[in-house]
Parts: sequence; structure tokens; C-alpha cells
Amino acid sequence: MIERDLAHRGIDTARTRGATYADVRFVRRQVEDTFVKNGHLDNVDRTDTFGFGVRVIADGAWGFAGSQMVTPDEVDRVAALAVEIAKASAIAKERDVVLAPLKPQTGTYRTKIEVDPFAVSFEDRVGLLIAADAAMRTVKGLRTTRANYEIWREDKLFASSEGADLEQTLYEAGCGISAEAVGDGELQIRSYPAAGGRTQNQAGWEFVTKWDLVAHAPRIAEEAVALLTAKPCPRDVRTTVVIGDAQLMLQVHESCGHPIELDRALGTEAAYAGTSFLTTDRLGSFRYGSDTVNIRIDSTTPGGLGTFGWDDEGVPASEGWAVKDGIFVGYLMSRETAAALGKTSNGTMRASGWGRLPLIRMTNVSLMPGDAGTLDDLIAETDDGIYMETNRSWSIDDRRLNFQFGTQIGWEIRGGKLGAMLRNPTYTGMTPEFWGSCDAVCSPTEWRMWGTPNCGKGQPGQVGHTGHGAAPARFRNVRVGVIR
Repeated sequence: MIERDLAHRGIDTARTRGATYADVRFVRRQVEDTFVKNGHLDNVDRTDTFGFGVRVIADGAWGFAGSQMVTPDEVDRVAALAVEIAKASAIAKERDVVLAPLKPQTGTYRTKIEVDPFAVSFEDRVGLLIAADAAMRTVKGLRTTRANYEIWREDKLFASSEGADLEQTLYEAGCGISAEAVGDGELQIRSYPAAGGRTQNQAGWEFVTKWDLVAHAPRIAEEAVALLTAKPCPRDVRTTVVIGDAQLMLQVHESCGHPIELDRALGTEAAYAGTSFLTTDRLGSFRYGSDTVNIRIDSTTPGGLGTFGWDDEGVPASEGWAVKDGIFVGYLMSRETAAALGKTSNGTMRASGWGRLPLIRMTNVSLMPGDAGTLDDLIAETDDGIYMETNRSWSIDDRRLNFQFGTQIGWEIRGGKLGAMLRNPTYTGMTPEFWGSCDAVCSPTEWRMWGTPNCGKGQPGQVGHTGHGAAPARFRNVRVGVIR
């Protein structure tokens, strides 16, 4: 493989120029995004990028450079430039970079798929969207209907001066539909399977077909229209809230996934949406939630967008805990941040392509299931409250402590049964108080792995793909209906 030879050439050049550590990543990414709107093919966006990045430590500081020109001379130039940048950065360093130890890794990894999404004809892929869009438009009263899919393949080669030699091929597929209705000063939207009209997993085309978009389209459209005249969510009251798994996965992402990023906790990632209330003095003792709350960090679960063989530092996939029995016990770590705590990395460094430095990113951060049975069981055991489903809006402070979420739809719970539909439901809280009020999480049969393919972090900005498993859960004494 020519890329492997070039990677080792880049490492040799960097070492010759004074690097004490060097790694090279070659990345090829193919992506297709297709959108149908109001019965017509609205947009097809195809990208195919290929390039490499060289990351080094020289004079105790990091340097990085990349290029799309894959030639021996360019590899030499980029590797030398990365060392030059590191030496310049060293002038302003506070301390030398120290990496946690890592045994050299070698091997290959490939996402297990049933149907290669790129092997399905374009006509068949678009045909599914057209059919789903048409099924929504059988319902009267809609302004806009949308359907979309994304398919993705990424091939990566990683080599390091420590002896790492890794190849990975990752596939992703995602899909969704949404219906909008307007009337009486209201705009209401319903999406399926998740907010934003699309959820995504590491999988093949089988992930798209399993959601059966056409069958669910009329229900989504009918709910969008019904929301225009539904009862408003009660204003500024405290009540019991049952939250569906598609909404709860975003709650986990924002109020647990981001604050457990160790670069945030150490204050080195503060410019883009803040730091973290989960500071290092709280590790192992801080009560994040009730005993019912168990939040797992892993990069091994099939289907998760944070699943891989090795991260972009060559650290192998792992499993562990962020929160165990309600206690905060673990961070997402890089080799550098792990060394600061005297630990080893759990492999969470990923870059959004060949031209970006790896950052600490969520892998699969998941609320693990409990023993509360099915969603129907949970509602049956709730005398009074509100069931909320599918995100519509959210905000959270820089430390990931004070939040507000709005969902697309809600229903009253009365006497253990779903009652009237509610429009514009919102809930708000403080993260430890909110998770401390959780008294039930549904059983494993209700647990699903969701995907967030649009997580922003870093400067220059990077878009990360993260996985979040969740099952519906119940929270007591939650403040709802706050709209200002």
C-alpha cells in the first residue's frame, strides 16, 4: 500500500527534523446527502476527499500540518512543516507535552454491514424518499414535507513513530422525514425517527430500511397538523416528566457527554461552548444523579457513531463508566489529558478529517437501561405528569449545568394513561438536580442506540459523529412550561 510507505516516510522525515513523536493519518471519505422536499428532489450533495495529516511533538510542543497532494515530496514538506510549527509553538509553551503510555497497536477494523449503501442504486435510494414524502402529503394541512438520507464511508490508515500500524473502514447510514404545519400563529413540526429529521448509525442501507419511513409518514403528518390546535403545555409548573429515548439521548449528549470531556474540565477547551462543572476534584465522589442513573462510555457497541477499532491516536476501543450508580467516575480522555491525571487514555481522540487535529470527542455515551419495563409500563405506573418526545430546541450554559429543552410534542398523563396532546412542551433544570430526580429507566427491550452526526467543537470548527443509547425514563418534580 503506497499510503503506508508514505506514512513511514513522513515519520522518518519528522524524526530527522527533530520530532520526538510523530504520527501520520491518511483519510479518504465519501459522503452523499440527498434531500426531497414537497415531492421533488431538492438537493444531492456528494463529496469525496482524500488527504493526510502529520502530527508531531518537537521541543515539547505539538505541531500539525496536512495536504491533499499525496506525493513523496509533499509528505516530506508537510512533515517538516509540522516540526517547524511545533518548534515555534514551543516558544510559548507552559510545560512539555507528556503522553500516557501506549503499547504499539497493529491491525484492521471494518464496520459490519448487511447492505453496502453505495451499492444500492441511486434510483432506489431516492425512490424511498419520494414515497415517504408522498405518504406525508396524503394528509391535508401541511406546508412543507421533507425526507432525506446520508450515506458515508471512511477509510483510514494510521501509523506512528511508536510502531502503530492501523487500517479502518467505517460505514454510516442515516435517514429521516419531517412534516411542518402552519396556522393560527403557530408553526408545528414533527420528525421521525428523531429531531432534525435524521438519525444515523454505523451501519449499511439496512439501517435506513428498518425505520419504515413510508409506514410512519401519515402519523407524523397527522400529529403536525393536530399540534396546531392542541392544548398548550402548562405554564411554569413542577410535575413528573416521562421523556422518550430520542429526546433523552440529546439530554445525555449535552448534560453529560460534553462535561465529561477532560480537555473542558482542565480548561483547555473553553472557547467553543465552554468548560465543565465536572472538575477533576469531583471525580469519584460527586453525585451526578440518583442511584438509577448509569451512563456508560464505550466505543465497542455495534451501530454507535462512536464505535471503532482505534481512535485517531491509535488507542484501542474500550468500555467504561462516566456515571455509576449516580456517582461521577470517568472522563473522556486523550493520551495527553490522561497523563495529567496519572491515567491511561480510554481512546476518545477523533478528527473530522485528514486536515484537522484530533480532539477529545464523545464516543458512545449512553444512559443504560433499568428495570422499569416498557414505556407503556412506565406510563401506567405514573399517576400524573407529561410525556415528552423528540427535540425541538435546546440551550445550556457554558459549564453544562443550567439547561432548557423544548420538544416537538407531549401528552398529558392522567391515571396511568396518555391523555390530551400538548403543544410547545418545555422542561428546564440544573443537571445534577435533574438527574437526581430520575427514579425509573425502562428495561433493555426499550433501549436504542441513537446517533448525533452534527456535534460541533474546536477552533477551527470540527463536526463530530457521536453515539448515544437511551431508554425512556421518568423524572420527578421537573419544572415545565418555561418559555422565557
